Amino acid sequence: MNIKVGVIEDETQVRLSLQLLINGSDGFECLHTYETAEEAIAALPSLDLDVVLTDIHLPGKSGIACIEELKPLCPKTNFLICTAFEDTENVINALKAGATGYLTKTTQPAKLLDAIVDVHNGGSPMSSHIARKVVQLFGAAEGNDELNKLSDREQEILALLSNGLRYKEIAAKLFLSTETIRTHIRNIYEKLQVNSRTDALNKVHKR
Repeated sequence: MNIKVGVIEDETQVRLSLQLLINGSDGFECLHTYETAEEAIAALPSLDLDVVLTDIHLPGKSGIACIEELKPLCPKTNFLICTAFEDTENVINALKAGATGYLTKTTQPAKLLDAIVDVHNGGSPMSSHIARKVVQLFGAAEGNDELNKLSDREQEILALLSNGLRYKEIAAKLFLSTETIRTHIRNIYEKLQVNSRTDALNKVHKR
């Protein structure tokens, strides 16, 4: 059964490109696209879509405001941000509004399709540097300095671990070998004085 996808994007070429990509890939269908948040808010509650991709910057209401209004009306629909904005404020506000994932428009088509499948299966896909930013925000919000013990690359890998990725998947995302990822993770565990992924994430996120 196909994953039913909607798109909210005001740039015509981008919107059509996304629709063509999705409809041209096995296991997906995109029959509903919208230029504005207002159009989407009027239509989506009756459609029962699986995943909706939305930009943040839209004419009228923003994509974040759109998600905030639609999420209670479409509780089974996963909203996935696809935007050019990477600033901390937009990331935080989008996740608070109910976005399940956050991608940048530079995401490669194959990765975008993977993210749609991931979010449909219960994951929270994010561009790697966005994921790292989220982990950093958790650390800052909890008032601990465990993250300061890690290099930028180690923080990036920890962020991907927090998304449930396997070593091989992290290696592919970062264009590194699996053995290099294993070395980085051993260093992370040593610096945090833990023995597992769960312990590492708990230590970073707790006070």
